[in-house]
Amino acid sequence: MKTARALLGAGSGLLDRALCVVGAVAFSQVPEFIQQYAQRLGGHLDEARRQLAQFQQTAAQSGLTLEALIRQTSANADAAVARLGGVMAETAARVDRLAAAQAALHEASVWTRPFAFARHLDTAIARGTWSAFKPAVPTTVEGLIYALAGMLVLLGAYHLGVRLPLARAADRRAFPTGRRA
Repeated sequence: MKTARALLGAGSGLLDRALCVVGAVAFSQVPEFIQQYAQRLGGHLDEARRQLAQFQQTAAQSGLTLEALIRQTSANADAAVARLGGVMAETAARVDRLAAAQAALHEASVWTRPFAFARHLDTAIARGTWSAFKPAVPTTVEGLIYALAGMLVLLGAYHLGVRLPLARAADRRAFPTGRRA
């Protein structure tokens, strides 16, 4: 059992360092991903606002409010025209959702940003962000906080989930009656 304990102890320092690096690098990418997501979100919001402005302009040119145009179009006997009413309503709702998500991310602190991100997550935008994601070396306080959190999470998971159970199992084998030498 001393051999197992010696091997565990010898590799532990190296493994601790490796986990610190992996945790720091991995977690420090969270703020970068959120930043790239926010940029994409802004692009989607700009495009949705542009489409909504076109619908509003069409309504104004017809002497209607957007809501009246949506109601009138949705009630049209022609199914294709009626579906256009749904498109206009969905565009207005999308602008509201994206604007709320952008405001939440913009107003969130370092501590609340991941929660605001999760609460307002648009999965299509997240998939697009992930497909084009470029890792970066964070040079902000937020990046440092995430790097430290990553180090602590991986070290904690290793020590509490791997090292401690192995050490306890080795102790039980070495001292089956529960007495230690």
